[in-house]
Amino acid sequence: MGHVHDAIVVGAGFAGLSAAVDLVERGYDVGVLEARPRVGGRVESMVLEDGMRIDSGGQFLCADMPNVMALARHYGKTLVRPHMEGNFILQPPADEAESWRIYRESANLRERIKGLDPGDPSLAGLSVADWLAGQNASDDGARAFRSMIEGLWCRPIGEVPLWYLVSNDRRITNTRSELEYFLGETMHSLAGDLARDLGPRLCTATPVDRILTTNDAVEIRAGGGTFRARQVIVAVPPVMASRIVFEPGLPHALASALNAWKSGTVIKALLRYPRRFWRDDGLSGMVMWRDPAGLFACDVSRDGRGAALVVFAGGQLAVEWRQMARGVLQDAIVGKLAAALGPDARDATEISLRDWTDDPWSGGGYSDTIADASATSAEEIIRAGRAPIHFACSELSSSFPGYVEGAIVAGREAAHRVEANARARHARA
Repeated sequence: MGHVHDAIVVGAGFAGLSAAVDLVERGYDVGVLEARPRVGGRVESMVLEDGMRIDSGGQFLCADMPNVMALARHYGKTLVRPHMEGNFILQPPADEAESWRIYRESANLRERIKGLDPGDPSLAGLSVADWLAGQNASDDGARAFRSMIEGLWCRPIGEVPLWYLVSNDRRITNTRSELEYFLGETMHSLAGDLARDLGPRLCTATPVDRILTTNDAVEIRAGGGTFRARQVIVAVPPVMASRIVFEPGLPHALASALNAWKSGTVIKALLRYPRRFWRDDGLSGMVMWRDPAGLFACDVSRDGRGAALVVFAGGQLAVEWRQMARGVLQDAIVGKLAAALGPDARDATEISLRDWTDDPWSGGGYSDTIADASATSAEEIIRAGRAPIHFACSELSSSFPGYVEGAIVAGREAAHRVEANARARHARA
């Protein structure tokens, strides 16, 4: 019948890697199956022309994220603090006083959102756009808020249920900037460290397409082979999990909960320059656009490695921009930067692009978002799973959903559920 693992983890993003490492440390026989030829999920890296490696996926962390910070310390990573000194630029342009007024108004709207009760019946059926229309906000403040939300949740605010955003945002508890640090060795290298700890337990380029539950084990069909385990953790985003064939079929409530999500849409670009020209004018390099919505830039230069800006386009803007030819898209990004920071922004020496929209193995970025306003129990239902099948992803995390920190927490939470189920089975036996 072949070897039967205690548990198999499907997916080697931070949720899957964290779940697997946690179970191995507890003495469990674990296998990990990853569809991509690499680990990391929505965290990945690429090499630039001069050999410097950069994060092309998830990148930032802060001291209020204890689990990813602890891993970074454990593996000896270098914390790089992005340059934040100087003025930020708001687009379309406004003077300094007006820029701060607009920024504070948008931030206050977000705080107002966090103050709502996600279980309040009056929120039922409302989208974030519906709520915003009912607020006493200036046009500029409302546009800045919309841009902030679409940039972070990577969906149009008319598609995001209000209760979901409230619940999601209340679990993002940092008081420091979420852009406080990035890793000099890349966040992706941290995923590689976890993968090395797993050694031969990890199989990459092994996509799972079918999971069959039998009387004595779970059979996972992947990469042309069959793997067997007593339990399985499906550590991929909900949209990806919904595409796996389960036999017998999942209970209706669980299947519906997995189908309640849409993937985020985001494009990430890095532009390198001969010098940090924006600092000559006392600027931080941070640019926040309220038109178009979902566009943001900041300085990610490294000492001794030249000047660099990273640009994120999220939500509907990413959907529109991804239709462009690469050269046209690059010109659009450079044009937006030049309008904000001046003509020197056109002198980029290298531009790298990563389109996460409709990614074949993660669906998109930064995370999936519940799109069905009636699916108020979706997260709870997926988190409960159907033993011996469990689910783990950053979207389900009790803290920092949508972040690397959240993925680590969600993976460890799923590992605890596997252990609890194993103990229960042992007690029954």
